[in-house]
Amino acid sequence: MLVRHADPSRDGQGCAAIYEPFVRRTAVSFEEDVPDAREFSQRIQELSTRYPWLVAEEDGAVAGYAYAAQHRDRASYRWAADVTVYVGEGWRSRGVGRALYGALLPLLPRQGLQIACAGITLPNEASVALHESFGFELVGVYRRIGWKLGAWRDVGWWQLALVPASEDPPAELGPPARLESKWS
Repeated sequence: MLVRHADPSRDGQGCAAIYEPFVRRTAVSFEEDVPDAREFSQRIQELSTRYPWLVAEEDGAVAGYAYAAQHRDRASYRWAADVTVYVGEGWRSRGVGRALYGALLPLLPRQGLQIACAGITLPNEASVALHESFGFELVGVYRRIGWKLGAWRDVGWWQLALVPASEDPPAELGPPARLESKWS
């Protein structure tokens, strides 16, 4: 399996195909309209200017993807990022999510990010287990926060300290910049 930075023109279709069943058939995503390959290519292009978007590729096919994104738009949140991982139907329980997070999470502190946050629609034992295996800790639950597939849904929030806690000011006062270098 190859984990690499996503290419908007090459990977939009593969990422869209992975995401589609999560939107249509599950409450994992709160989106209600399935984004097409063009929309995904735009998302990859825009997000990749500041944060990493990675794909796992096996035999030329996108098996999964993971990315980081802005946590909130207020300036003081700029050292925190939301992280997300999606794995295609035929690739689950084969280490794809682990490989993606194993590559993504080490990139974030190199950009100056301090905290990774993950929102998980509950219940989702597989996602909770993956995040906790990387050291994420539950920090709270939004109860009945979203309506999807005929029911109110809770979303749990997990947090991971990417660097040791410190009272020192951040080294950089501007927003973190995305790194192009390989993560190994």
